Amino acid sequence: MNKVTLLKNRLNEIADSLKCHPNGLGLLGLGSAGKEFNRMDEYSDLDFFAIVGEGHKQQFIDNLSWLAHIHEIAWCFKNTTDGYKLLFADGIFCEFAVFEPKELRHIPYSQGHFIWRDEGLAEHNCKPVIAAPQHSFDEGFLLGELLTNLYVGLCRYRRGEQCSAMRFIQVYAVDRLIRLLDLLQQHDEGIDKDKFCLDRRVEQRQPEFKQLLMQCSQGAEKCTESAHAMLQFVKQHYSIDKILEQEIRQLIY
Repeated sequence: MNKVTLLKNRLNEIADSLKCHPNGLGLLGLGSAGKEFNRMDEYSDLDFFAIVGEGHKQQFIDNLSWLAHIHEIAWCFKNTTDGYKLLFADGIFCEFAVFEPKELRHIPYSQGHFIWRDEGLAEHNCKPVIAAPQHSFDEGFLLGELLTNLYVGLCRYRRGEQCSAMRFIQVYAVDRLIRLLDLLQQHDEGIDKDKFCLDRRVEQRQPEFKQLLMQCSQGAEKCTESAHAMLQFVKQHYSIDKILEQEIRQLIY
């Protein structure tokens, strides 16, 4: 059995487990396990919410037999008050949370798809009431943040703080760069954007900038090269302050 089939079967098995449980109300698949089912591949995991009856949430969190009886659990850890990251012995990885219906009104999540739901659980619960966190797409703000991330990161690099430098240049500044790229170039609307993590699938929605992103993310020992690549791109597409540009260039060279 190939991995995608195994993933889909496991999702249905979890749905059946909740359906058979007296306090199970629904299985809400998220990401590639839900509304974006078409992009599930052999490297996907299963993200889901188990929706359970009022007053029974802790029972499902404290006792994972509703999953263990499906397949042996190789490893798990409780990463939030509501759920776990879990690995089945056959290599299926899950990240899930357990909620009662009333709780869904108070948490942000991307729209999902019910694999199964009790008729008493409203279909509209697949859509969040609270929107995903809003990322700024103000060009001036993003450009200012990117340039100051480069400056601070390069200062730390020159001081010998390579780990912090790498994060400022190749994480924080690259995050701003990705948002600028989404403003600069309209992407294929058929590719879903992860509202919680904008770097997801950026190579698919912005294929023409894939090489640029690699040049801006060359690793801790190549912070100056990464910063140079980013500065060159920004200077080519935007008007930037000459004084700040000069300060950054001095730190690069």
